[in-house]
Amino acid sequence: MDDPADELVDVVDEDNGVVGVVARSELRARNLWHRCTYVFVLNAAGELYVHRRTDTKDVYPGYFDVCAGGVNGAGESYEDCARREVDEELGVAAAPTFRFLHRYEGPSGRVWGAAFDVEWEGAIRWQPAEVVWGEFVASSELDAMIARERV
Repeated sequence: MDDPADELVDVVDEDNGVVGVVARSELRARNLWHRCTYVFVLNAAGELYVHRRTDTKDVYPGYFDVCAGGVNGAGESYEDCARREVDEELGVAAAPTFRFLHRYEGPSGRVWGAAFDVEWEGAIRWQPAEVVWGEFVASSELDAMIARERV
């Protein structure tokens, strides 16, 4: 399956229980509740890996991102999704550590999201369809990046 819009994903209810399966395109069109993961990649110095999304992404194209991650596939656990996404997007072959689960409801989505982090000192290999730039950034530089983006 080449088109992400055709991927099957679980639909969940407000309590995070699975209630159905739909194509990702339907999930987006109807703003259905679903599951996703976020993986923060840090190095030993505590710098956060920041990357810019491609202009072809279906959500937030061209924006900076502070984590790898994405929508869980149908039947996919949070842990499996986190491991898959950080490997696919950034080439980080490691088991992320679960940190917390959160619920978000807004105009751009309704999700139960699981946050993870991983410490990584190896090479970062972007998936060209997902990432166009990235580097480890110190927290002091993150503030400067945010200020520049707001101008």
